[in-house]
Parts: sequence; structure tokens; C-alpha cells
Amino acid sequence: MAAEQKTAERQARYAVRKRVNQIALGLSLGAMAFGVFWLIWILWETIRLGLGGLSLTLFSEMTPPPNEAGGLANAIFGSFVMVALATGVGTPIGVMAGVYLAEYDKRSWLASTTRFVNDILLSAPSIVIGLFVYAVVVAKFRSFSAYAGIVALALIVIPVVIRTTENMLTLVPSALREAAYALGTPKWKVISAITLRAARAGVITGVLLAVARIAGETAPLLFTALNNQFWNGDLSKPMASLPVTIFKFAMSPYENWQQLAWAGVFLITLAVLGLNILARVLTRQK
Repeated sequence: MAAEQKTAERQARYAVRKRVNQIALGLSLGAMAFGVFWLIWILWETIRLGLGGLSLTLFSEMTPPPNEAGGLANAIFGSFVMVALATGVGTPIGVMAGVYLAEYDKRSWLASTTRFVNDILLSAPSIVIGLFVYAVVVAKFRSFSAYAGIVALALIVIPVVIRTTENMLTLVPSALREAAYALGTPKWKVISAITLRAARAGVITGVLLAVARIAGETAPLLFTALNNQFWNGDLSKPMASLPVTIFKFAMSPYENWQQLAWAGVFLITLAVLGLNILARVLTRQK
């Protein structure tokens, strides 16, 4: 009798767990379907409206006046220059800071402070960073410039690279370091030739994700690089960029500007998608 009662209790508990599991699974699938629905809708609208604006003039002509033909050549060039230079500035700083936190100083007050400040920068809205650079650079020199935009974007790149580099180096087994030290290898050589090489796929992935993040940032550039309707290679002057141009054209009542805005959205989406796919490929190879 007691055995039958225990069996009945176990079956009841199993039935409850099974119902809870089914409910949790249903909610998870529902949340996934909700997110995928909006993602597919956004991608569909971007492709449907963006493909119509693709043409040779999009890459060869400057942003036009209202109701006239033109392209986004100056905005594409400006975005490429500022993103490339910001990545070139922020990546070495982020990698070196991540190496310091993971290899040299893990528990001191300086390391704790650095991680705390880095977490703040990671979670800070990009418009706050734009306002900071505006107050420090633009207001001081009394001019919007591509240099200020590069500084703002670099401040977004640095915390992402720091966090990724530190995490990837932490995952490298300590046995690799100990084996190298046992052979008399100096610490700088162990870091450059062993630990960084072992973690290079993860570090590169973090850099690519940082680039994907700054490629579509609008707020920091509105306060720093502003915009320019003409071709400009002088970094000390305002420079056009795709995100700011999209913002400006999408808010306008002119049909040709709206079409160019959707074409710019399609280009940025394609670039970010490519960077994310590349990051996944590197991670899978690792």
C-alpha cells in the first residue's frame, strides 16, 4: 500500500513537472516567434524599399538637393573613413587594456576601477558620449569636425574591445602560460606569441562586433561631425556620414531623399549583417 502511494506521488510530481516544462517551452517558442516576426518584417521592409534606390549614381554622386537626382557617395566615404579610423584608434587601446586586466593586474584597485568605468561606458547611451565629446572637443575648438566624430566612435569601440579581450584571454588555459614560463619565456613573449594567438579569433570577433555597433550610430555624429552635403576629405571640417544622412533624409517630405534614406539603410544593414556573419564564422572555427 505504501509502495503504491509513493508511486502515485512520483507520477503526480512527474505530471506537474511535465506541465511546467510544456508551459515554459511554449512561452520560449512564443517569445522566439515574436522576435523573429519583427526581425523578418524589418528585413523585408528594408530590402523592399532599399533595393529600389540602388543604382550606380548612389555610389558615384553626392547627396542631392530636394527633388533632384543624386547619390550617397560623400556619406559612404565619410562613414568609411570615420569608422575605420575610430576602429584603428580604439582597437589597440582596448586590446592593451584587456591584456593588462587579464594578464598583469586582476585584483588591484586600479583593475577594479577600470572594469567599473568600462561597464559604465558599455551601458552608457551613445548620445551621452556624443555630448561629452561635443563639450570637450567641439565646444573647445568651436567647430564640428570628423576628428570629433572619430573620438566619439572610438570611445564606443574601446569598452567593447576591452571586455571581449579580457574574457577571451581569461578562457586560455593557465597550463599554456606555465609551460612557456617553465621554458624561460618572458611574460611579454608569452602574451604576444601564446595567449593572444590562442584567443585571436575571439578578440577579432569583438572588434568586428564593435565595428558593427558604431557603423549605425547617429547621435554621437550629430553632436560631433554633424553633416556635409559635399565631398570632404578634410578631417578638421564637418563630414557627411550614412547614419546622419539617413536621419536627415528620412525626416524630410521629399520622395527622392526618402528613397536615398532607404538605400542607405539597406547598405548599413548589409554591412552589419556581413560583419556578424564573419564574427560567427571566426567563432565557429575557434
